[in-house]
Amino acid sequence: MRWLFRRVACLLAAMAATALIATADTIVLKSGRRIRATNVVEEGGRVSYETSAGRLSLPLSSVDHVERGNSVDMGTGSAAAAVTSEISGSSPPPAVTSADADAISKAVLANGSIDQKYIGQLELAAQNGSSDAADRVALAHHVAAQFELQRGEIKSATAHYRRALTYSPDNTGLLLNLSYLLLRQSEYTEALECLQRAERVDPKSADVPKFMGWAYSGQNRLDLAVAEWKKSLALRPDPEVERALAKAQRDLQEEAGYREGQSTHFQLRYSGAAAPPSLVRDILRTLEGHFNTIESALNYSPREAIGVVLYTDQAFMDITRAPGWVGALNDGRIRVPVQGLKEMNAELSRTLKHELTHSFITQKTRGRCPTWIQEGVAQWMEGVSAGDSASAFVVSFDQTHQTISLGALEGPWINLPGTDARVAYAWSLSVVEVIVKEGSSEDITRMLDQIAAGADAQTAAKNITHMDYPELEQETVRYLRATYMH
Repeated sequence: MRWLFRRVACLLAAMAATALIATADTIVLKSGRRIRATNVVEEGGRVSYETSAGRLSLPLSSVDHVERGNSVDMGTGSAAAAVTSEISGSSPPPAVTSADADAISKAVLANGSIDQKYIGQLELAAQNGSSDAADRVALAHHVAAQFELQRGEIKSATAHYRRALTYSPDNTGLLLNLSYLLLRQSEYTEALECLQRAERVDPKSADVPKFMGWAYSGQNRLDLAVAEWKKSLALRPDPEVERALAKAQRDLQEEAGYREGQSTHFQLRYSGAAAPPSLVRDILRTLEGHFNTIESALNYSPREAIGVVLYTDQAFMDITRAPGWVGALNDGRIRVPVQGLKEMNAELSRTLKHELTHSFITQKTRGRCPTWIQEGVAQWMEGVSAGDSASAFVVSFDQTHQTISLGALEGPWINLPGTDARVAYAWSLSVVEVIVKEGSSEDITRMLDQIAAGADAQTAAKNITHMDYPELEQETVRYLRATYMH
């Protein structure tokens, strides 16, 4: 998400951290995932909560606990991480179970860790071809996978599900759980292969077309996503699917007459009223150049083509429903208004690089990256300097002896007033600049790797910079004073 204002030197020096902090709750899932939200309520065996996507809900059985009153949320939605976050926030597939599930679960996790020897014994027993023995192995790997998920080890969990399917290849529950994890890792093609197998086994499952819709959406094949979500709703009512379907249908209606373009890593749709073909070619060339730069900087390459949509100004506002300060947006597709432009310019190039950075970070961290890192790194990749806002932050600190809490900037910003958004962007850039300049750009990559592996952002920052949030905030003020206040 890129804001329209490029200069913040005129920010009032009286800005204080407390003005940006909004009270919210944190839903902690049994998988280890944390969801920051407002108006969290337990009702009818489910936990419902508010985000920018509206009112969502999760099965109570998937929730470990709710942390009340955390001052961490910045609004009610995060555009940058939307597609992966929506998949992660979707209700997980049903658990795989059997008559002896409790006994197997206790044996697999007898000492608070995975007993690989026990699983090996089950695998050895299954070599005689007994279907019951094979089912026990599959269930043991399911238990191990869920344990790894609680520890944030999504890759290890994925490996356990792949192993389980070698023993029980037509188990719909295993196929759904593996596809769910693949979707969270933006591996849409492999997820579809699993889901197509599941569909052949259980054509009446509402979860299969639900997840197929997410996979097609991730591949920018909205017509197929809409068809699958309609099929899911015909089998079972589901508010999550209803919201996803409504959003996809709005996009399809707007883009009905759009033209198409593509390159190695991008699928682009554009309004002929917004962009001439020559500009589209320039945009694709520019995006490919930025792709190579960001790929090298972040040591990551997205597996699937990235969707890009070019709008008229009015269509951008109608479709995204974003506040006026938002100049472009990434909700899994890069959405940019380009009306009036005839050729590439420096501002558009920076905007494309900013939004593309979000695609990389979202997929690299599986939607777990907090907003301050997302926006700070995206501005850093643009080449923006923290110098414009240094004076305001230093003077504010000298007057109030307060810094803006990074914890307050972890949550979504989409509903912030424009002035608060300018402060949030400028402070996030300042902190990222400190991390890079006092360490190296590789420190950012290592932080993202740790977040992807399950660490929370403050732990990742502490591990890399040897500073917790308050220390990092203080160091940022010191750096800004020393570097820019002459």
